[in-house]
Amino acid sequence: MTNHEAKTQKFIIKFFPEIMVKGTKAKRQMINQLYTNLQKILFSISKDTTIVKFFDKIEVVCLREFVVETRQKLLETPGIELVLEAVQFDNISTIDEIKEKVNEIAAEQIVGKTFKVNAKRVGEQPFKSPDIERNVGGYMLAQNSEKTKGVDVRTPEVVVSLELIHKQLNVITLRHKGLGGFPIGTQGAILSLMSGGFDSTVASYLTMSRGIKTNFIFFNLGGVAHEIGVKQVAYYLWKKFGTSHRVTITTIPFEDVVTEIFNSTNESYMGVTLKRLMLMASERIADRMEIDALLTGESVSQVSSQTLRNLAIIDQACNKLVLRPLSTMSKPDIMEIASKIGTKHFAESMPEYCGVISKNPITHGSYKRMEEESKKFDYTVLDEAVKNAVTVNVDEIDLDVAQIGQLDVISDLSSGNYTVIDIRQSDDCIETSVETLKIPFYNLKKEFKKLPQDREYLFYCEKGILSQLHGQYLRDSENYTNIKVYRP
Repeated sequence: MTNHEAKTQKFIIKFFPEIMVKGTKAKRQMINQLYTNLQKILFSISKDTTIVKFFDKIEVVCLREFVVETRQKLLETPGIELVLEAVQFDNISTIDEIKEKVNEIAAEQIVGKTFKVNAKRVGEQPFKSPDIERNVGGYMLAQNSEKTKGVDVRTPEVVVSLELIHKQLNVITLRHKGLGGFPIGTQGAILSLMSGGFDSTVASYLTMSRGIKTNFIFFNLGGVAHEIGVKQVAYYLWKKFGTSHRVTITTIPFEDVVTEIFNSTNESYMGVTLKRLMLMASERIADRMEIDALLTGESVSQVSSQTLRNLAIIDQACNKLVLRPLSTMSKPDIMEIASKIGTKHFAESMPEYCGVISKNPITHGSYKRMEEESKKFDYTVLDEAVKNAVTVNVDEIDLDVAQIGQLDVISDLSSGNYTVIDIRQSDDCIETSVETLKIPFYNLKKEFKKLPQDREYLFYCEKGILSQLHGQYLRDSENYTNIKVYRP
């Protein structure tokens, strides 16, 4: 029976090349970790999915009803270089059987195009891979002579790929570029300083895609909306790229720290001082979590505190390794990645709270002057802030936001004059018993003011996190009082 006939879809997973050049022990560990990660991720979609591990690949077979979701998760899982979709035929032992099956599946691919056949063979057969390629290519040319432009072994428009593993034939129908990197769980853990903007989210994505278990820390400079927004982005990144492992987000109240900076620090050193104190606090949290490194989204000379001299001064405040994967990237490059991974709209609509704005900020700080300024600061304020830090699991953020969110949550639509607004960025819209509008969250600020304000509006999203964020933001910035959250 074939996977085609059984109404299932087969995926062949090819590993990130850097995995395959590792030593035997390291390679085995990484493949085992990826296998374990895929079990956790894909079984959450369907328990009927089959995952089989080999020394050079992993094969996944799922029911066709779960193909789209399974494919998407495979493309977002670190450690995977290629995702091949294949049609499987069993008990194939002759070239005649191979060429007929391949032509059955791939004939449409070569219509109006040049092609060649690539074959990979494993097992003891009375023929070699070149024999398969010649016979299949010749047969497909003969069967489709009036439709195809012919064989071109040098620069074909279509490559017909197949694998014969003993008596199992896999005909490759689609090829997808994977995320690459190493499997999460093989490269240790890091603590990412998250503001929710372009830089910190892209930096976090880059460490996740490299296989680093990325936890988050947020310094609240004032505002529930900002905290909810950062937690929403952290949840989004984890949900998209990191669900194989549980991670946390820690929130540290930093309003009093900012006040102390204003009271004790020369204005030209305020920005650098704030960054130093964030690293110091992050180091303490990382020590508790037994994490060896910190992550920031800083890019050289993007702002005054990010010159090489100032970054060096900032790093003196802690003993942890600080990774800055964006250090040599331009802002357009960073924004392009944010757009690709889906965090652009979150960053653009994130409420901003500038806790420290220096007049005439120093761009080439003095080590001696920084030492003098640091002695003026009352570190008991920092101690208290760290003491009041709150850590939650990222997968439980929806419950956390429900507690800290200040907007009422409505489940029954029959008891009021409501209009539901679906603020998800997807095209689909929830169906309800009342008037329902579709306004993606990134258009809310512009579009909401156009609506009649004599009724109550209920914001809807999957978890209620975006709804709390943007409802709170509109309430704080525009003084709207007719916004609530809809959770059916």
